Amino acid sequence: MDHNELVDKITNEVMSRLKNNLDLKNSTTGNVNSETPNLGITTQQMARYIDHTLLKPDATDKQFDQLCDEAKKYNFYSVCVNSSWVSYVAKKLRGSDVKVCSVIGFPLGESDSRSKAFETRNAIDNGANEIDMVISVSALKSGNLKYVEEDIRAVKRACRSTTVLKVILETSLLEENEKILACEISKKVGVDFVKTSTGFGGGGATVGDIELMRRVVGPEMGVKASGGIRDFKTAVAMIKAGATRIGAGAGVAIVTGGKSEGGY
Repeated sequence: MDHNELVDKITNEVMSRLKNNLDLKNSTTGNVNSETPNLGITTQQMARYIDHTLLKPDATDKQFDQLCDEAKKYNFYSVCVNSSWVSYVAKKLRGSDVKVCSVIGFPLGESDSRSKAFETRNAIDNGANEIDMVISVSALKSGNLKYVEEDIRAVKRACRSTTVLKVILETSLLEENEKILACEISKKVGVDFVKTSTGFGGGGATVGDIELMRRVVGPEMGVKASGGIRDFKTAVAMIKAGATRIGAGAGVAIVTGGKSEGGY
């Protein structure tokens, strides 16, 4: 069996499994989207879903000070920053319950695996509790699944046993079968989360992508919705679809009912 036949075989098997699961769910509960009950999420509960994010290349130290102050005030789960700012925000958050999350290979995912592993180790040494790595989208779209897997494994090996590892798929650039394969590979490697987007790839999280990712990885893994989430209603929709974490630069607007036009 050649490489293309193997990819087609894996994709068809996963699609068949997902269809059977969805048919079973619909037959017992009706349409999933229309029958989902109101979660009744409070703003305090919502805050614990949020990775409060600042990844803009022109962000200043005063903006990172504000990010940390807001994270402590609203009790967000973490702050998410580029690796060069990990040490800075870790010091600002010392003594609080807010975690530090660092993106790796961001935003393109095209640095080599050794570079990603080094960046991961350095971020952890500087205080990162969680790592959000970007996969090699080009390798995935080329069908080089072995490289995609080894790239993720290199970062996972660089993590400590207590480090939470999330894999960013950049779903807006992927076909459905590629999203499925990326989720399957991430699950095989044993990461903690799959994540939709960087916020810089021309698209963000959608309810449909969250539902698909949740069905592929099952109930045990985390699913992070990120990119374009700027209000409470949208965040709730992502959680209803299966998200267990929300990445957003608009965390304050989400929990206070304000409005945000900005991204990361």
